[in-house]
Amino acid sequence: MSTPYPFTAVVGQDDLRLALLLNAVSPQVGGVLVRGEKGTAKSTAVRALAALMPETEVVPGCRFSCDPAAPDPSCPDGPHESRPGARRPTALVELPVGASEDRLVGALDIERALAEGVKAFEPGLLAGAHRGILYVDEVNLLNDHLVDLLLDAAAMGASYVEREGVSVRHAARFLLVGTMNPEEGELRPQLLDRFGLTVEVKASREPDQRVEVVRRRLAYDDAPEEFAARWAGEEAAVRQRIMAARELLPSVRLGEGALLQIAATCGAFEVDGMRADIVMARTATALAAWAGRTDVLAEDVRQAALLALPHRRRRNPFDAPGLDEDKLDETLERFGGQNEDGDGDGDEAGNDDGDGDGDGPGPGGGPGGQPEPGDGPPGDGDVAARPEADEAGKPQAGPGGGAGERAPARASEPFRTKVLSVPGIGEGAAGRRSRARTDRGRTTGARRPRGALTKLHLAATVRAAAPHQRVRGRSGPGLVVRRDDLRQAVREGHESNLVLFVVDASGSMAARQRMSAVKGAVLSLLLDAYQRRDKVGLVTFRGAAAEVVLPPTSSVDAAAARLESLPTGGRTPLAAGLLRAHDVLRVERLRDPARRPLVVVVTDGRATGGPQPVALAGRAARLLAAEGTASVVVDCEAGPVRLGLAGQLAGELDGTAVTLDELRADSIAGLVRDVQGAGTRRAA
Repeated sequence: MSTPYPFTAVVGQDDLRLALLLNAVSPQVGGVLVRGEKGTAKSTAVRALAALMPETEVVPGCRFSCDPAAPDPSCPDGPHESRPGARRPTALVELPVGASEDRLVGALDIERALAEGVKAFEPGLLAGAHRGILYVDEVNLLNDHLVDLLLDAAAMGASYVEREGVSVRHAARFLLVGTMNPEEGELRPQLLDRFGLTVEVKASREPDQRVEVVRRRLAYDDAPEEFAARWAGEEAAVRQRIMAARELLPSVRLGEGALLQIAATCGAFEVDGMRADIVMARTATALAAWAGRTDVLAEDVRQAALLALPHRRRRNPFDAPGLDEDKLDETLERFGGQNEDGDGDGDEAGNDDGDGDGDGPGPGGGPGGQPEPGDGPPGDGDVAARPEADEAGKPQAGPGGGAGERAPARASEPFRTKVLSVPGIGEGAAGRRSRARTDRGRTTGARRPRGALTKLHLAATVRAAAPHQRVRGRSGPGLVVRRDDLRQAVREGHESNLVLFVVDASGSMAARQRMSAVKGAVLSLLLDAYQRRDKVGLVTFRGAAAEVVLPPTSSVDAAAARLESLPTGGRTPLAAGLLRAHDVLRVERLRDPARRPLVVVVTDGRATGGPQPVALAGRAARLLAAEGTASVVVDCEAGPVRLGLAGQLAGELDGTAVTLDELRADSIAGLVRDVQGAGTRRAA
C-alpha cells in the first residue's frame, strides 16, 4: 500500500482542512462537498483524512463492519455472538463515477435464490463504507440512478437490495465526501443538500505559497516514506486533538442565544427546509469542541454559516454559491447579546481573530462578483431593419472583431420550454430527454444477459426453464433453474443527449430587444438541459467565421456565462456555423458514440458574406441531415415582413422550425414537440 500524503503537509486550503476535521470530530455534521478547479489538493486532502481518523472497532469476520457493542440485528452475516471486537483503521471507500448499481449496493445471486431459496449476497461499496468514509471524486458526474441510491442510503442509514421479491438489508452509515469541478457541471439539488458542509477551493496566487506547494510535492514524490516521517509529529498531534475534541463534544452546550442566531441566520438567507439549521447547530458545536471550549460562541455560529449555507441558497444552476457576509454579520449582531451567559459575544460576531482557521468565506465563497454587462446607449438597436450590406466591403477581424460590434445585451427572463427530443430509441447515458434502452424504466421485453444479471425478467426465465424440468429430474415443488434459463429484463427509460447550440450573433440579430429575447430563449433551453442531465455546447457565428465558444460539457452555468457576454455584429456566415457544428459532433461521436446529438440553431435564417452564401448554407445543412443529426431551428425573424428563411433552413436540415413564442411550454402549439429528422426514417 502506498504511503498517503500527510494531511498536515497540505499548504493553505484552511477552509477545506477545517471542514474535513469538523467531520472527523462529529460525523453527524453530514459530510463535505469540495468545489474547485483541478489541481487544488481536493483529493489529496480527502485521502489524507482517513489516516487521522480514530480506529474503528468491528465484529471479527463481519463483512458489514458491525459495532460489537450494538451489532445490526438485520446484518446478513448475523446474528453475531457476544465476543471481543477487532480494531482496524477507518475505511476509506472510493466510488468510481462509472460504477454499476451492483458495485455500489451489492449483488444477489438470483440463480441460487430461485433454485435453492438461499440469499447469497456479495456486499457492495456501501457495505464497505459503513462506519467509515465514502469518497466520490467528480461527484457531479455520477449517474442519476447511483445518485438516487446514495440519497436513499444517506437518508435511511441502510441499503436495500431488491431482486424479484428477494431482499437484503444492511446498515450503511457513512461520512459522505465529494469533490467536483464546477466547470464540468453542477450537482443535483437533492444530493447537494445531503452534504452538511461545502467549501470552495482555489489555487493560491501568492508566489511564495506556490513555491512551497511544489517543494513539498517534489519531496514527497522522491521519497514518500521519508517525507511522511518528517510530518509524523504533526499528524500525531492533530490525531490527538481530534480524539480530545470527540471526548469533549458531548459536554459542549448549545445555548438559547446561539440557537436563536442559527435560526435567524437560516431565516434571513431563506434556505429551504430545516436541515440547514440542524447542520449549523452540529457544526457550531463541533467548532467549539475543536477549539477546546464547552460553550458555543457567536464566532462558531458565523463560521458554521459560512460552511453550511452557501450551497443551500442556490435557486437555479446559474446562481453562484456564496454568502453575503455583511448581511450575515448584521443578522448575528441583531440577534446577538441575548446569550444567557451574558458574555455579549454576539456584538463581535463579525470580527476576524486572524487565527487562519477559515473565518472568511474561502476562495470563491462570496457572491458571483462578475461585472454586469452594459446595456449600451439607448436607440442603438434597430440593426435588424438595416441589412448588413453596409459592412460587406469592410474587413473583419475574426469572429469577435470587425466593424459593427455591439456590447452584449442582457438575457430576458428564462421560461419553461417545450420538450425537444431526439426521435427513435437510443442507448446513451441515463437522463430525462429522449427515449432509450436503460437499466431503469418500464419493462418492454427480455433477452439473455450480457455479463452479470442485474434485472431479472421472472416470467421469461420461468418460460425458458419450464420445458426442461422432466429432463433435469425435477421431483419436488421447486423449479430447477440453470444459468442458461435466466433472462434479463429489457427496460425503456430516457437518456441524456448532447444539445449543441448554434447561435447567430451577426448584425442582423443585433437589435438589443431582439437579442435579449434570443438570449433568454437559449438560457431557458440551457436550464431545461440542466434538468434533463444533458451535455451542452455552444457555437456562435458572426463576422467572417464561426467559433466554438464552449466545447461540449456538463456545465450549463459555464454556457450561460459565455452566452451572457456574447457580443453581436458583423456579417452572417451561417454556413461556417453549421460546418463548425458538424466538426464538433464528429469529434464527440468518437468520444461518446452512444450519446445522440440534438442541434439547436438559433437564427433568423439570413446568410451573408462570400459567394452564394445561402446556397453554401444549404449544402452545410444537408451534410448534417445526411448523417442523421436531429435538429431544430429557433426562428428569430421579427418585423412585419418575414422572408421565411429559417423555415427553409429547417427543411434543409430535415428538422423542425419553431418560433420564439412557440418554444414556450404554455403556448397553444402543444406541450411536446419531437424533432423530426433523418433519424425518424431510420427509426421507421
